[in-house]
Amino acid sequence: MNFKRFMPESSVLRAGSAIVLAAMLAACSGTSKPKPAELPANPALFGVRQAWSVRIPAVGFPLATDVSGDIVTVAGSDGTVVAIDARAGRETWRANAGAKLAAGVGSDGSLAAVVTTDNELVAIEGGKVLWKQRLSAQAFTAPLVAGRRVFVQTADRSISAWDGQSGRRLWLQQRTAENLVLKKSGVLIAVGDTLISGIGGRLVGINPANGTSRWEAPIAAPRGTNDVERLVDLTGSVSRVGDTVCARAYYANVGCVDTARGQLLWSKPAVGAEGVSGDEGFVYGTESDGSVVAWRRADGERAWQSTRFKNRVLTGPLAVGRSLVIGEDNGTLHFVSREDGALLNRVTPDGSAIGVTPVMAGNTVVVVTANGGVFGYRPE
Repeated sequence: MNFKRFMPESSVLRAGSAIVLAAMLAACSGTSKPKPAELPANPALFGVRQAWSVRIPAVGFPLATDVSGDIVTVAGSDGTVVAIDARAGRETWRANAGAKLAAGVGSDGSLAAVVTTDNELVAIEGGKVLWKQRLSAQAFTAPLVAGRRVFVQTADRSISAWDGQSGRRLWLQQRTAENLVLKKSGVLIAVGDTLISGIGGRLVGINPANGTSRWEAPIAAPRGTNDVERLVDLTGSVSRVGDTVCARAYYANVGCVDTARGQLLWSKPAVGAEGVSGDEGFVYGTESDGSVVAWRRADGERAWQSTRFKNRVLTGPLAVGRSLVIGEDNGTLHFVSREDGALLNRVTPDGSAIGVTPVMAGNTVVVVTANGGVFGYRPE
């Protein structure tokens, strides 16, 4: 088994220090990757039209594509940040943070925020850098921009709030850090008047005005005998319907939380590292072995599981229309049925790996490739 394939690069945090050190996960010697399942000819059961494309520099960091109304904000590893009107595929502005990026993008459609590898939080508005502030530690989770404030979670488990216009820090919540954190974008969203963060295997509700905790709901608990086995960070995109938020705990569980009450509704074992998507009836995810799974939103029981992509490396899914849209590291974008995972169509944007979960902006599916291609597709 090749652990580089199934286990994202992690970061080790020194106790009592804000310095983040990269941890190397070596592959097992003498082994090879399992052979990916053969796929049939493209069934092309419905039309998918490329509406537009935009080019940015290569993407090699844990990019989270931001959607605010019709504005999609993306970024390249070199610090380039671009806002795109998804209706026409037109750039509204392009800027540079001045350094390579470690986390981003967060935006409210006007103000955007990213974090550099130099541990600087950078706010950009109208294509110009508005301010920069030094953070206490590295960050891998995209900042959240809401209510003209910027919220940041760093690898030492600290969460901070910053004034969107001035860059003044408003508050800081510090927590005891685990030895390992994922070098992947985690969970940081707003639901009503509550800031919700993934801390370890828990969803935590926070008062955005002062940083005090309101509730904690465990989706997964640490287990095992070493730091790697005990790593249960919440990771990737979440599925929100009303006050219910469903999320994935890395290689442990998928679960749903009632955020109005701060109560865990259900949690089920799941072996994957990518985020989830969903609708009122189901939560969808991809597992580490290439399986695509649908869980019933009401109780977490499995509705169906597809093994058509066995041993393929997939992004998290995007639920749109009657399909799930899933990227693959071989450069293919798959459209499968939300009813049973059956193949519906597939396209190849530019041939480079798709490692960023697709997003929906208006009527456009937006896909970002490793080579920096940003493509807008419209199912017909």
